[in-house]
Amino acid sequence: MSEIVLSINGVDPVALLGEHNAKLKQLRDAYPNAAITQRGTSVRISGDKQEAQRLKHHLELMMRLLEDNRELNSQTIDDIIAGENPFVTKLGTGDSNKTILYGLNGKPIKARTANQAKLVELAATNDIVFALGPAGTGKTYTAVALAVRALKNKAVKKIILTRPAVEAGESLGFLPGDLQDKIDPYLRPLYDALDDMIPADRQAKFREERIIEIAPLAYMRGRTLDNCFVIMDEAQNTTTSQIKMFLTRLGPSAKCIVTGDLSQVDLPHNQVSGLRRAIKLLSPIKGIGTIHLTADDVVRHRLVKSIIKAYEAADEAEGRGRFAEHRESTFERLGPPGRSLSQEMEE
Repeated sequence: MSEIVLSINGVDPVALLGEHNAKLKQLRDAYPNAAITQRGTSVRISGDKQEAQRLKHHLELMMRLLEDNRELNSQTIDDIIAGENPFVTKLGTGDSNKTILYGLNGKPIKARTANQAKLVELAATNDIVFALGPAGTGKTYTAVALAVRALKNKAVKKIILTRPAVEAGESLGFLPGDLQDKIDPYLRPLYDALDDMIPADRQAKFREERIIEIAPLAYMRGRTLDNCFVIMDEAQNTTTSQIKMFLTRLGPSAKCIVTGDLSQVDLPHNQVSGLRRAIKLLSPIKGIGTIHLTADDVVRHRLVKSIIKAYEAADEAEGRGRFAEHRESTFERLGPPGRSLSQEMEE
């Protein structure tokens, strides 16, 4: 048995332990063999020695996050309980804490994982960056933040956001309204990111003056995109000819980020994603960077990471199964090794 008293003076107890002690309950559920209570500016931990020490370490990490003005949500606490150090696995080192820009109400928008920080660094040193990874890893959000910063700093004159208008596995049929009304549902994720960074009235003015342009990929053909920051989202749903068309639109002073998730291709079964081939062909070129984000970079609901890992494991198992079936059918067709051609002919 062990008893530890930890001072939490200097941090907001509600921010640390949650409203109605919701965060404290997370810790209690994870360590049922240790009791944890709060009195004023101190927390008392008692019970199993190893669990008490781990709880103390977790609380110290949580306090450091708050002291560093970091976000402390239920997902971050789950990661800490799982043994992750958020200052390494989530936040990285160096400039990863640097604010990209300040959004609405002065909210600082930062890279929240080490790979997001790497995306920021690659965008600073490359004119084209491929940002690949599963849903929820902040690819699009970070890219839009970089574009808005470049516009505010007058590094570019306009922002162009585009994505292929491909339905996600379902037919939506006829959509009412004018052309803008028809394409808006496909571009909603880009609007959502902008809504966090630019007031609605200013957005409307920028779009009216074509300083911010949001358009389907088909509208890029024949254009030269210069003095602008271009983002192509959902690039896994482009064909080879489409992504080639898009990348050859860039002018001398353009910056470009291409985001995509190769595990969620919504193209018809007879079409192949052009993103995979583009990465293979173009990544070695100087001035083009590639970053692969993983389930560990997920910044959505804590269950999203588990969902992604479950599907990855299932896909890997199915891949091994298909390989085994192919090998077995080949063996049956060709026969066991060591049989000569003359033996085959005699039979």
